[in-house]
Amino acid sequence: MALPDGRRAQVWVGGATTGPLVVVLHGCPDTRHVAMTGHEAAAGLGVRLLCVNRPGYGDSDPHASTQGSVADDAVAVARSLGADRFAVLGMSVGCSYAVAVAARHPERVAALGLVALQTPPPETGTVTDKVERYRPGFASYVAALAPDDPDDTALAGRFLDRLPPADAAELLARAGRAGVAAGVREALASPEGYLRDAALLLSPWEHAPEEVSCPVHLWFGELDARSPASATAAWTARLAAPAVVVRPGTTHLTTLVGHWPEVLGTLARPLHRDLGD
Repeated sequence: MALPDGRRAQVWVGGATTGPLVVVLHGCPDTRHVAMTGHEAAAGLGVRLLCVNRPGYGDSDPHASTQGSVADDAVAVARSLGADRFAVLGMSVGCSYAVAVAARHPERVAALGLVALQTPPPETGTVTDKVERYRPGFASYVAALAPDDPDDTALAGRFLDRLPPADAAELLARAGRAGVAAGVREALASPEGYLRDAALLLSPWEHAPEEVSCPVHLWFGELDARSPASATAAWTARLAAPAVVVRPGTTHLTTLVGHWPEVLGTLARPLHRDLGD
């Protein structure tokens, strides 16, 4: 899809063919493939799902993106689909971008969901400095995964072996080995998406949570080492009366992928009310 400034954005639209729209901001390194795992749940709930690959992921053109520019891209695509009002869902690193969508476009966002959010302390240096600092480490990570390997089973196995066992099992059940391999190849086709994500995550966020005015829902996994449930108090202090769920015995990716019906049902509720459903 062409964005207003002429850049290409790779998108996925799934779920129901009509109905309220939930815009998914994917994690890192990840792509629209995470939203694909919610297709059946969305279809069953009468909800459309949209996920836009951030610049540098898959076929989305690399760009000196910010959290704000990514937010504006997502809104432009949503509006091109005829959705002037929608819900926003951030997964992991995608939460900072989801916050930016809600903060910059309050008239369009009916509800904000943040799943397994990550908020490490900022590191020193500019975003450009960090991109170059992280580049060698990312190259080593990609070399170990070997995404150019045409063997789906082998590639998926290497990727799944790096996940907590529960996350690996859930993703495999939802996407299959071919789907996992396709997602890895798309996420790692270029280093620029990951490097930009990492540099922005480890910098002060462009929009603070306090800027969000819509209803907010937080989901944490009790056993999520990347997004500890102990962060709940800090986030409830920064958001206006968020609804918080801590899932017992749950790790990072499963906090979303294993619970799509509840997450989508919660976020779409105000949109269904708007439509009189």
